[in-house]
Amino acid sequence: MKTRYSFGGDEHIFVECDEEMSLEAFFKGMSITNALREAKIKGVTEICPANASFQVRFDPDVIAPDYMMRELKALEAAAQSAPSTLDTRIIEVPVLYNDPWTHETLMRFRERHQDPTSTDIEYTARINNLDGVDGFVKAHSGAPWFVSMVGFVAGLPFLYQMVDRARQIQSPKYLRPRTDTPRLTVGHGGCFACIYSVRGAGGYQMFGITPMPIYDPAQTTPYLQDFMCLFKPGDIVKWKPIDRAEYDHTVAEVDAGRWMPRIAPVRFSLAEFQKDIDGTNARVMEALNGH
Repeated sequence: MKTRYSFGGDEHIFVECDEEMSLEAFFKGMSITNALREAKIKGVTEICPANASFQVRFDPDVIAPDYMMRELKALEAAAQSAPSTLDTRIIEVPVLYNDPWTHETLMRFRERHQDPTSTDIEYTARINNLDGVDGFVKAHSGAPWFVSMVGFVAGLPFLYQMVDRARQIQSPKYLRPRTDTPRLTVGHGGCFACIYSVRGAGGYQMFGITPMPIYDPAQTTPYLQDFMCLFKPGDIVKWKPIDRAEYDHTVAEVDAGRWMPRIAPVRFSLAEFQKDIDGTNARVMEALNGH
């Protein structure tokens, strides 16, 4: 991986860790940005991590741009030997695949889709050589996903599938964006999944919907009272397919303030993952069962 640095005006440096998203690129960016936070360099005002890149905002009256660039390059050199482990958490996210609400929405916007004659799941299953909707759900929910970035829309996570590149689900965005997407839609564009934290425009393929709120600015949801956004970079997600009855029950429990997500602490090792992807994933997902 070759890191590229570029200035964005007088106050920003944009750093591209690699041209393609990968867990290796994410860990490289995470190591540098974590080291930058710990260094507490005077003049650094904001650090914004992304998928395979990050951006740093600084005050040029406090730290000269050239010096800021040298500091980042020194942190990158030190990060090369940093351990590739992460103490994080795994979060189980229930999903009603092929739900009626995203189905109604996708049917209203078929003229903007690559294949107006099929649903988003059917289309994505076909272009990924999966055995229909059932094969898609198995592939989508059978391995964990890594939260590489939170943003664009408040609280919206971008998730990267933790499998080898050949097995990753790939699907393009709509040919033209929609003007409507239901809140809590589970979508997909390129190699990334996402959860739409609020209702609004969008262009990702729509696969289902979760009854689990992930963003609450009022902070009335019990598990969002400490912070209004559920996800943070480095979180791991396990999708859990549910039926309509469980979806309705969960919505009712959420509304009553009784429902809590399954979340467990877990240590993830990139080195172990690279040696044994399926074995590492199995151990990570077992953490939800207390193992």
